[in-house]
Amino acid sequence: MANQCEGDGRRAMMARVLLVDDDAELGEMLTDYLEREGFAAQAVQDGESGVTEALSGRYDLVVLDVMMPRLNGIDALRRIRQHDSRIPVLMLTAKGDDVDRIIGLELGADDYVPKPCTPRELVARIRAILRRTQDRESSDPRSDELAAGPLTLWPEKRGAAWHGQPLELTSTEFNLLEVLVRQAGRVVSKQELSEQALGRPLARYDRSIDVHLSSIRHKLGADLDGRSPIQTVRGLGYQFVKE
Repeated sequence: MANQCEGDGRRAMMARVLLVDDDAELGEMLTDYLEREGFAAQAVQDGESGVTEALSGRYDLVVLDVMMPRLNGIDALRRIRQHDSRIPVLMLTAKGDDVDRIIGLELGADDYVPKPCTPRELVARIRAILRRTQDRESSDPRSDELAAGPLTLWPEKRGAAWHGQPLELTSTEFNLLEVLVRQAGRVVSKQELSEQALGRPLARYDRSIDVHLSSIRHKLGADLDGRSPIQTVRGLGYQFVKE
């Protein structure tokens, strides 16, 4: 347990977090809390500035509020993903607003936290996203290539190709696809996918996995036989079909 805490602390010390929220008081409070937890945190109060900062290359993760004037979080996320498919984005959504959550996930958000949330919960989600990203970036280079049918993944450099063509994936999409490919031919439950790819237990009524996998299917398109390589096994989970 001590080693795990020390590892988390080292990751947090290196992590640079951008907070985009028009609530200046909340932004200051969360920034102070993140810094006490060992993060390097910066807050901006509007979507335009958030997009500029997110694309600057100075941050490891973006926390993006949905409800902002002028350029809201959904439109800001859309602009970020037009230029950067990999930087992790955690959305702050209104409690019970499934529409914003689903749209955000469809546009490439890695995860979401409903507001109001406690700083502790936000930090836990940030650490989960960074942990699964950084753990894979530091993976053994000898296992750098994974192949299943026409799909090839390079976990160390977070790269992917489908039928020999580059495949642009968000951080969470890559994590989900990697879990499925490593167990290709086997049915993987949503609980396993949530724990291994999202870094958290599956919550009741949580549709994150389904939305992310729908996005991946759209990017892959149909295989030569007209079927998606990611198959839903009703009541059990998902399976990546090798051929």
